[in-house]
Amino acid sequence: MMANPPYRPAVRLHTSMLAQAEKRFLMRMAARLPDWINSDHLTATATLAMMGAGLCFWAGGPALPLVIVLLAVNWFGDSLDGTLARVRHRERPRYGYYVDHVLDAVGIAALMGGLAVGGHITPIVALGFLCAYFLLNVEIALAAHACGTFRLSFWHVGPTELRILLAAGVLQLMHSDTLVVFGRRWLLFDVGCAIGIVGLVITFLISALRNGAALYQEERLP
Repeated sequence: MMANPPYRPAVRLHTSMLAQAEKRFLMRMAARLPDWINSDHLTATATLAMMGAGLCFWAGGPALPLVIVLLAVNWFGDSLDGTLARVRHRERPRYGYYVDHVLDAVGIAALMGGLAVGGHITPIVALGFLCAYFLLNVEIALAAHACGTFRLSFWHVGPTELRILLAAGVLQLMHSDTLVVFGRRWLLFDVGCAIGIVGLVITFLISALRNGAALYQEERLP
């Protein structure tokens, strides 16, 4: 019986605006973390923080400033867990990739659910954003397997930049939950997520077409 070939993780492609500075900062942080903190602790912290942010959106009012704090905690855990494993040479590429992305899906669902239940976004818009987000993430996961590249950012925007945009939205939400567009008043997060849906769908289509064309050329039939 032949042994399974060694697992070869996909090449990470991270070209966001803050990627290089963030990488250097994370490496320094990872080197200074106490030994009793491991990657699993950081992954769990990130997930709980995102779920907590959803609860704060649901509670609204005085709880909204906590969303910004929890987004920072989520960044700390989600960005540092893989870095810590690599610095300590404790990588578990399959486990880490799988668990990290499953919990990311749980976190974004909790976040959008909190926004919808809290009345900050129309439920159908929240559902549309989730569908578009998951559509792009499915394409990223398939490309990691089929193309050997795992893209962490598009258009120089990655998870950190998206957290910053969300924090800015929370600051505006604390001032007013609506804004006027084309002479009509809309929920702030309806407008923001509608723009996000368009961006996610366009990104999905371009990425899927590029990857599909590249794979077709690589496996062209005679």
